[in-house]
Amino acid sequence: MHQHKPTASPALRAWAAGRHWLEGRTVDRRALDLLVPLICFGLMLLDVPGLAEADNSLNGLSATLVLAAGASTLLLRRRAPWVSYVVALAFLGWLHELTLIQFALYSVGRYRGRAAAILATLGYGLFAYGMFLLPGWPEHRADTLMEFLSLVVPIGVLAAGVGVAGYRQDLVRELEIQRGRTAALQAVQQERLSVARDVHDFVGRELTLLAVRAEVLAVRARGEAHQKDFDELSDTARKAHRILNEIIVQRAREQDATPGIDGLAVLAAEGEQAGSPVVLDIDGRAGALSPLRQAAVYRVVQECLTNAVKHAPGQEVRVRITLDGVHLRLEVCNDLPSAVPAKEPVSAGTGTFSMGERVESMGGTLEAGHHDGKYRVVATLPAGV
Repeated sequence: MHQHKPTASPALRAWAAGRHWLEGRTVDRRALDLLVPLICFGLMLLDVPGLAEADNSLNGLSATLVLAAGASTLLLRRRAPWVSYVVALAFLGWLHELTLIQFALYSVGRYRGRAAAILATLGYGLFAYGMFLLPGWPEHRADTLMEFLSLVVPIGVLAAGVGVAGYRQDLVRELEIQRGRTAALQAVQQERLSVARDVHDFVGRELTLLAVRAEVLAVRARGEAHQKDFDELSDTARKAHRILNEIIVQRAREQDATPGIDGLAVLAAEGEQAGSPVVLDIDGRAGALSPLRQAAVYRVVQECLTNAVKHAPGQEVRVRITLDGVHLRLEVCNDLPSAVPAKEPVSAGTGTFSMGERVESMGGTLEAGHHDGKYRVVATLPAGV
C-alpha cells in the first residue's frame, strides 16, 4: 500500500489563508476555479509512485489519469460540491487517497454552509471507519482505532471548518455590500426628495401665481370675448400644479426604493445563513410607521446584524420593536462570544457612529455597549409620521 504524504493538510491551510489574496488579484474567477483542481492534482501526483506499487491494477500512467479525473471534479465545486465529495470517498475506499477528500470537504463547507459541512464530515468519518474495519487498510498508518481517528478526523474537521469560515465571510461580505447598496439607494432617494421639493417650491409657486393671475383676468374680462380663454388658462395652470404633485412629489416618495419593516424578515434569514439565529419580536403597529421611520429601523437592524455576525458569530440575535404611542423603541441584543477570536474581524469601526447619526437626525437617541454579558443596541425615536 502507498503511504499518504502529510503535505496535503498544510497545503490546504495555506490555500485557504491565501484565498482572499488570490481572489483580489484574479481578473477572471474561472482562472481561480481552474487553479484549485490543479493544486489538488499536483498534491496527488506525489502519491503516484505508491499507487503504482499497490495492489490496485494501476501503473504510473493510469494512476495519473485516474487522479486527474478525480481532481477535475473540483471544477464543479461551486455548483455541485457533492460530486467531488462522492468521488473523494470512492478514492478513499479504493486508493486510500486522502488529498481529494480535503478539497471536497472544504468545497462543501465553502458553498453549502455549516449544516452541509457537518453532514459531509460525519459521512466521511463513518465511511473511513468502515474502511478501517475492512482488511486492506494500510495498517502501518493506523494500527489502533485511536491512531486511525487521530489521522482521519483532524483532516475532515479542518477542511470543513476552513470552508465554513469562508462561507461565513462571504455572507458577511454580501451583507456589507447590501448595506452599501441600500445606503446608496437612500442617498438617491434623498436627492430625489430634494429635487422634488425644489421643483414643487419653485415651479409650483409659479403655476399657482399663473392660476391666480388668470382667474383675476377672467373676472376683469367677464362678459367679454376673452373671458373663456382666461378661464381655460386658469384651469390649465391648476391642472399642471396637480400633475406636478402627483407625478414628481409622489414618485419621489415611493417606498419601494427604501426597505421597511417588511424587509426585516429577509435580513433575519440572511443572518441565520451566516450562522447567527435571529429572533424578531415586532409590534404589530410598526407597519403603520412612516416610510422614513421604517427605513431608519431597517438600517439600524441591518448594521446590528452585520456586527453580530462579525463579532459574535453563532450567537442568537434578538430584535424587539415596541411602540408606546409616543416613542418607537428598537432593541437589538446578542450574547458575547465565549472566547476572543484569534483574528480581529475586518471592520471600519464606523457602524455605531452611522447608526447614531441616523437616529439623532430624526430626533432620537441611540445607546450601544455591553450590558449583563450581552451587547445591546437601544434606539429610541419619536413615533410620529
